[in-house]
Amino acid sequence: MKYKDLATNPVSVVLQLVGAKWKILIVKELLKKEMRFVELKNNLGCTAKVLTACLKEMEDDGLIVREEYDILPPKVEYYLSDIGYTLRPVVDSMQKWGKEYKRLRKLMERYG
Repeated sequence: MKYKDLATNPVSVVLQLVGAKWKILIVKELLKKEMRFVELKNNLGCTAKVLTACLKEMEDDGLIVREEYDILPPKVEYYLSDIGYTLRPVVDSMQKWGKEYKRLRKLMERYG
């Protein structure tokens, strides 16, 4: 995405770049380590078509790097770019909030 196409609202920018369900989960996986396509696909449980589209968009947006190795059989790995790594606090906050929300929902359902 080009700078001129980014939303003016900063929260909207985040949603433009990683608001799709699979994109933020890709970031979460790649925060652990670099991964090959099949490993990402298996960890996420999404289709190859969806994963391919997300990875391409994220690469175009500068969030991930696609590294091709000139070997046989062909090997491709994906990892977060320096900009992609800056999403760590976003993912950490989402995990913390999600855990707290589940705790509160459980209490609400138990005690009405």
